[in-house]
Amino acid sequence: MSEEAREIRIEDPAEETSAAQADPVMEPESEAAAEAEQTDCCGEPAEGQECPKEPVDGAEGSSDEEPEDPDQDGSQPEESGEEPESGAEDNARYLRLLAEFQNYKKRTEKEKSDLYSYANEKIMTELLEVMDNFERALEQGESDGFKEGMELIFNQLENVLSKAGLAEIAALGEDFDPNVHNAVMTEETDEYESGKVSGVMQKGYTLNGKVIRPSMVKVVN
Repeated sequence: MSEEAREIRIEDPAEETSAAQADPVMEPESEAAAEAEQTDCCGEPAEGQECPKEPVDGAEGSSDEEPEDPDQDGSQPEESGEEPESGAEDNARYLRLLAEFQNYKKRTEKEKSDLYSYANEKIMTELLEVMDNFERALEQGESDGFKEGMELIFNQLENVLSKAGLAEIAALGEDFDPNVHNAVMTEETDEYESGKVSGVMQKGYTLNGKVIRPSMVKVVN
C-alpha cells in the first residue's frame, strides 16, 4: 500500500493553473486572428480595425501642388483668320466715310460761294428796270415833264430798295443818337432844342435793322 501510494500522484488544481500560465498554448482561433492582423489591406480588415488606405497613383502631393495655368506653358492661342478681314473692312469703311466727308465739304463750299455770288441777283434784276427808266428820261431831254419823270424813277428805286430791307434812318428833329447819327458839326438855333438834330447832311440807312451807314447830321448845342 505504501508503494502504490508513492507511485500514484494526485494532481493538484493549483499546479495545473500555474503550469498553464507559465507555458500558454495558443489555440487555433487565436492564431487565425493574429494572422488576420498581419495581413495587408487587400483582404478585409479584422473587426474593429481600419485598413490604412494606400495613396492612389498620381494623387500624391496633389494638395500641395497648384493646378497648372495653361497660359504659363508658353503656348499662345491660335489666332483666328477673322481679325485681318475685320481690320480690312474697318479700313475700307474709314476711307469711304472720309471720301464722303470731303465730297460734302466741297459741295457746301460751292453752295456757299454761289450764295455769295448770286445773293443780289433778284435786287439787281429789279434795279435794271430803274436804269431803263433813267435812260428813257435822259433821251427825252429837259422838257416840261422831266422833273415829274425823275421823281417817279426815284420813287421806283426807293420801292425796290425797301423790298430788299433798306430803310432810311430818321434824323431831322430827333434826339442825337451816336449809334445811328454821326455829328459832324454843331450850331446855335432857336428852331430846335439843345441836343436835337438840326440838319441832315447825308442820309443814313439800315439793312434789315443793321446800320450800314449812319446819318451825317448837325446838332444843336
